[in-house]
This record gives sequence, structure tokens and C-alpha cells, in this order.
Amino acid sequence: MPILVFVSLFTLLDFVILFSIGSQIGLLMTLLLVIGTGVVGLHLIRKEGVATFARARQRMQAGEIPSNELFTGAALIFGGALLMAPGFLSDALGLACLVPNARRLLFKLLTALGLKVSTHRTTGHDPSWASHQDEPRYRHSESASSTEKPEGPIEGDFISRDEPKHRG
Repeated sequence: MPILVFVSLFTLLDFVILFSIGSQIGLLMTLLLVIGTGVVGLHLIRKEGVATFARARQRMQAGEIPSNELFTGAALIFGGALLMAPGFLSDALGLACLVPNARRLLFKLLTALGLKVSTHRTTGHDPSWASHQDEPRYRHSESASSTEKPEGPIEGDFISRDEPKHRG
């Protein structure tokens, strides 16, 4: 609920600033500025995005999780969305998400506020995670401890949704 209030207040403040500045500089200039920031933002996203994905690919090939690159990619997407929104406040925040030094500052701020980013290495495939990643209500059986991992494949029946349940 607090995030909804924050987004609503931010949007309201953004439109108040947009209309206030628009009444001072005129409709045509306001439209040119809003469209111009969108074009500049898209250009910066393309430029920064290609470099970020190249760094992420290198770290993944080295066997590391590219947490900084994932944060950078998320900041670029968020910044691009803000630049596409009409308003000068959202444009300013969107441009801040696209500038590398401002992103680092934002990353430090979010880390200080309690956002934890894990930077562990992956060594292989964990079948227990993959088989239950889409099942939010999955519970371990009472006899198995939470640290036990299956030794081999789990036996069971498989019924495809495309096949009829009863064959005649």
C-alpha cells in the first residue's frame, strides 16, 4: 500500500510540475521537451544497454552471477520507462537512472536502505530448485529434512495435459 501512495503522489507532483512549466513556456515547447527527452533516453538506453549486456555475458561465462550488471539493466529499463512518461520530474529521475555515476549512487543508497544483492557463484544445476520454482505452495514432506537433496531422479507418473487421461 505505501508504494501505491508513493507512485500516486509522484505522478500527481509530476503532472503539477509539467503543467506549471508548460503554462510558462508554452504548449509547443513543452511537447518538444517531452518528446526530446524520450528520444535522448532511448539513445542512451541503447548505448548503455549493449555495453551492460556484454559485461553480463562475460561474467556469466566466467561462472559468476552478474549482480551489478543485472542492477544496471534494471536501472536502464526503469529509466527508459520514466523517460517515456510525460513529465519533467519523471524525466529527471529517468536521466539519473541512465547516468553511470548516478546509478552507482542509487545502488549505494538502495544497499544502505537494506536491499541485499547476492554475489555467489553457481556450480551446477540444482534439480530441487528447477522442479519447484513455479510452485509457490510447495512443501517438503514431513519425513524429509529441508537440507536433504534427492540422490537421483524422483520417480513418479507424468500425464500430459494434451493427452486424454483414460486410454480406451
